[in-house]
Amino acid sequence: MLRRFVDNSGLLVTGAAAALVWANLAYESYERVAHALHFLVNDIGMVFFFALAAKEVAEATAPGGALHSPRRALMPLLAAVGGMVGPAGLYVALALAAGLPELLRGWAIPCATDIAFSYLVARIILGPTHPGIPFLLLLAIADDALGLLILAVFYPTGTIRPLEFGVLLAAAMGAAYWLKRRRTRSFWPYVAGAGLVSWVAFFRGGLHPALALVPIIPFLPHAKRDPGLFVEAPHLHDPLNEFEHWWKLPVQVILFFFGLANAGVAVTSVGPGTWIVLAAILIGKPIGIVISTALGVWGGLHKPTGVSWGDLTVVGVVAGIGFTVALFFATAAFPPGDLLDQTKMGALLSFSASGLAFVVSALRSARLPRLR
Repeated sequence: MLRRFVDNSGLLVTGAAAALVWANLAYESYERVAHALHFLVNDIGMVFFFALAAKEVAEATAPGGALHSPRRALMPLLAAVGGMVGPAGLYVALALAAGLPELLRGWAIPCATDIAFSYLVARIILGPTHPGIPFLLLLAIADDALGLLILAVFYPTGTIRPLEFGVLLAAAMGAAYWLKRRRTRSFWPYVAGAGLVSWVAFFRGGLHPALALVPIIPFLPHAKRDPGLFVEAPHLHDPLNEFEHWWKLPVQVILFFFGLANAGVAVTSVGPGTWIVLAAILIGKPIGIVISTALGVWGGLHKPTGVSWGDLTVVGVVAGIGFTVALFFATAAFPPGDLLDQTKMGALLSFSASGLAFVVSALRSARLPRLR
């Protein structure tokens, strides 16, 4: 029971809940602790969270992976793009309509999908063997890949130094390639050696250092066949799977502190940014996913077998649970202040997409017209 709680991001929820209570009872003391934790958690600890996401992307896009074949990859990739363009476009439109151009920098916040929570809620609503589950995971992997790209390109942490970044990152990737050529069987030299140089490259280059292991992970030798989407394979001992075995539990502890350091917002901080983020997620995400999938079908691609348009709508709503990644994007988009607090509340409230998904699922008897 305890392991299931931990594996389903229970520690993250606990940390976020503790932060909310603490911030609303003693904001000044909470702010001191959160400020002290911020660099350690967001810039160092979250390196391993994004590394695990990169591990799934690397396996899924490798030969034999679920996204290696263009035929299999195109529809979930198209749905992921729609699931980002939809909420981002709605967010921008609402911010401009409200006369709040200062919110525009947060356009990526509603694009995020929290894979762990979305997967958990989808399994409860649709059932663990429903064909919509693999499609959600494929969509989420593509969303992860695009989200990492957005974070790197649009949310620098300081002055961009492209030359310094390029030289250091090339050295890091060169070291990782050399380790792979030597058939290094431990993941530690990749992380502590090439990964450390990569972290310095991102930090000194002005990009978010939490992405440091993303370009290193693909160099880790891995099994010839992907055991499955977000499936831990204890019987596989290649460096990439050993990395996951070792870091899976520590990352959950890191997520507890991430929630504690970032989710503490005064309830009075609810404002226009909160409702704009929430509306963009709850409305823009499912609309973007359904429309992009419909365009794919119109263009000759195949909708996942056994997934109705009603099921796809549920998947789209569930994918709107942004939580972890949405919180991270909010902290990357805005400095401390009202705009950050408002958008953080929107990211936290995105969990309400789970309740909306239950409602949509209950109404699936009135199915959407089938596109022929």
